[in-house]
Amino acid sequence: MEKILFTGGASGGHFYPILAVAEEINRMAAERNLIAPELYYVGPTPYDEQALYKNNIVFKKAPAGKVRNYASPLNIFDPFKTIIGTFKAIFLLYGIFPDVVFSKGSYASVPTVLAAKFLGIPVVIHDSDTIPGKANMLAAKFAHRIGISYPQTIEYFDKKYHSKIALIGQPVRKEIAIPMRQGAHEFYGISSEVPTILVLGGSQGAKVINEIILEAAPELLEHYQIIHQTGADHEREILGMAELILEKSLYKNRYKVVGYLDDLGMKMAAGAADIIISRAGSGTIFEVAAWGKPSIVIPISEQVSRDQRKNAYAFARLGASVVVEEVNLTPHVLIAEINRIMKDPEMMQSMATAAHELYKPDAANLIAQQLLSIAMK
Repeated sequence: MEKILFTGGASGGHFYPILAVAEEINRMAAERNLIAPELYYVGPTPYDEQALYKNNIVFKKAPAGKVRNYASPLNIFDPFKTIIGTFKAIFLLYGIFPDVVFSKGSYASVPTVLAAKFLGIPVVIHDSDTIPGKANMLAAKFAHRIGISYPQTIEYFDKKYHSKIALIGQPVRKEIAIPMRQGAHEFYGISSEVPTILVLGGSQGAKVINEIILEAAPELLEHYQIIHQTGADHEREILGMAELILEKSLYKNRYKVVGYLDDLGMKMAAGAADIIISRAGSGTIFEVAAWGKPSIVIPISEQVSRDQRKNAYAFARLGASVVVEEVNLTPHVLIAEINRIMKDPEMMQSMATAAHELYKPDAANLIAQQLLSIAMK
């Protein structure tokens, strides 16, 4: 029986593509009448236990230290956490001895890929961002295959690794790849006659975006409806503030707050949306690309993440999106950009087409094939 081990996933943008690949592995094994491979996920936390269980993935814990781009006392101690995690991962992998390890990168993957190297287990990596992360740059030195999402990413790898690099795009889970248009407006209790803005702040929400949307809401709601994903921790606060801000608004019923979007909620929201406002995490960008929707992306500051700004501008250069830097984000700027796009049907169609061209629907399948091929050898 084949054993495939996944690692990485300190964020949803890294974790959920792993699930997309796992889904394809399970589907392909069933389709070929193979014995279902044993699937494992190693990281500091399970991230989404329910999703792992649903895909028959066993979680094993190995600590990992985070590398931050800003000053923090934790930067002193976290390297020791990575060292401890590497020894733990060696024992874990020796006990499981998988046929292949698939890494999505991030600090969470480092102990596991180092353990795989130590034990001589083949490693396949995939990078979601325009600039590959430090973990994947390290793993590239001994990886069997390297998958990338953007064509320009190859420039950051040493030329001696180019022969094992393939441009395959970003895996997106089938459950959310196709928007559900039928019944979408009814699902959220909104009108199909009024244009809809979908606001995505990432799984944790985005405080800055939440606040700007609230400030802009009274004016926006005169012309649009808003489905606002705030992050579960912010939902109650935003609801309370919205009640005060929109108390006298004739259109307050056009504003829908959702803390967290599950798969059905996301498909419905994507189906109802005419334009999307979001962060620029790789997972979100490729979901927007899969949906083929125009968007305004607001990357997080480079102090926190160097990837989002590069991702945002790469998406914008395709003509798929408009970038608004967080430092320039005001209600007036956001309203002006939304109006500019929404009042130009040709621009909306052009952005939608450009977005969808980035999406490669067979990305998860290609990775799953490679992992099964290595495992079966």
